[in-house]
Amino acid sequence: MSAAPEFELDEQYNYPVPPPGGWTAEDLDRLPNLPRHTELIDGSLVFVSPQTRFHTRAMRLLDNALVEQVPDGLDVDREMCIKLGKKDRPEPDVVVIRADAAIGSKQTWYRPEDVVLAVEVVSDDSEQRDREVKPRKYAAAGIQHFWRVEENQGRPVVYVYELDPATRVYSLTGIHHDELKLTRPFDLRISLPDVTERRRGREAASDL
Repeated sequence: MSAAPEFELDEQYNYPVPPPGGWTAEDLDRLPNLPRHTELIDGSLVFVSPQTRFHTRAMRLLDNALVEQVPDGLDVDREMCIKLGKKDRPEPDVVVIRADAAIGSKQTWYRPEDVVLAVEVVSDDSEQRDREVKPRKYAAAGIQHFWRVEENQGRPVVYVYELDPATRVYSLTGIHHDELKLTRPFDLRISLPDVTERRRGREAASDL
């Protein structure tokens, strides 16, 4: 017997019915009343569950650290879509982009050739997408660098990948537990503390 909860929808509830062949990347900007952070994967809409505290704080840690250390000519954004093709428009948690890719305040997506690094913080409901589906699509689109962030007792563990240009597949270049220290795509150093704990002092402020 199924233990799934039962949900009742009132008569005012409406949901988007996909057209023949599925949705397209352009549809995300036209469909009304979509939940925040809706993604498009293989022509299907993907709705995101509420974020955990770890997810939110890990994003903040990496976003702030990248903003502080990114070199001239690059910029950092959180939760911006990448239009990979007609049927795919995922939304990484953090992206490093070429600065000239930002063309206005109403912009809703970037091209894959504008993205230097895509970062996904894994949630319970996104494990398969973040570990398998999205990395495969980012690599096929030519995005050079990808980080996957997992939780280990409140601490971020960062899996760092770089694109093999011959195979268009990511190769794992390192697993970082306490500190993320890299020279590619640029020199950076990020402490990886327990992001679920509130810490005091200048060091805490610089990390969070």
